[in-house]
Amino acid sequence: MKSLEIVGFKRANLGKTEAKALRLDAQVPCVLYGGKDTVHFSVPAILFRELLYTPEAHIVDLNVEGTLYKAIVQDAQFHPVNEMLLHVDFLELEAGKEVKMDIPVKYIGVSPGVLAGGKLVSKLRKVRVRATMDNLPDYVEVNIGTMELGKSIKVGAVEPKGYTILTSKEAPIATITIPRALKGELAAGK
Repeated sequence: MKSLEIVGFKRANLGKTEAKALRLDAQVPCVLYGGKDTVHFSVPAILFRELLYTPEAHIVDLNVEGTLYKAIVQDAQFHPVNEMLLHVDFLELEAGKEVKMDIPVKYIGVSPGVLAGGKLVSKLRKVRVRATMDNLPDYVEVNIGTMELGKSIKVGAVEPKGYTILTSKEAPIATITIPRALKGELAAGK
C-alpha cells in the first residue's frame, strides 16, 4: 500500500476558538488515536491534497514534531456548504493489530457484456475491509471477465487475499447495463 508523509505540529490549546484560528491560518486540526497516547496536532491543509482527494487508499507516515507514527485516515470532516476541510481523525497502526478501512475497487478482465455493446456501471467504488497493517491491499480486484449483458457482480464473488471483507456480500459492485438501442434489437430477436 502507498505511503505518504505528513508533517504536523502539536496543538497547545484545544477548543473551537483555537480550531477556528488554525483554519484561518490554512491549518487543519487533527487527532491521532488508537495508540498509547491521543495526540492533538495541526497540519497545513495543502498536505491533504494527495491523501484525501484521490481514489487510492494510503498509509500515512505521520511526523508530529519529530515523533513518527504509522496511521490511516479514519475520518475527515468537511464544511457542508463550501467543502473546506474542517478536521481529520487518524488511527495509529500497530503491527499485528487489525484495522477497518475502505479500499478502492479495481476491475480486471474484459466483460463479454461490454464487448456486446453494454455499459459497465460501477455501484461501489470502495469496499470496507479488515486487515493487519501488512495485509491492507492497495485495491480489491474484481474480475468482470464473465459478466454478460444485464448481469451484476456482488461483493460475495470477490476472493479476499489476507483480509476480511466487511461490506455486505449481497451488495452489487458493478452491473452491465443494456443500452436502449440494444434492448430493441434483443426484443426483436436479431
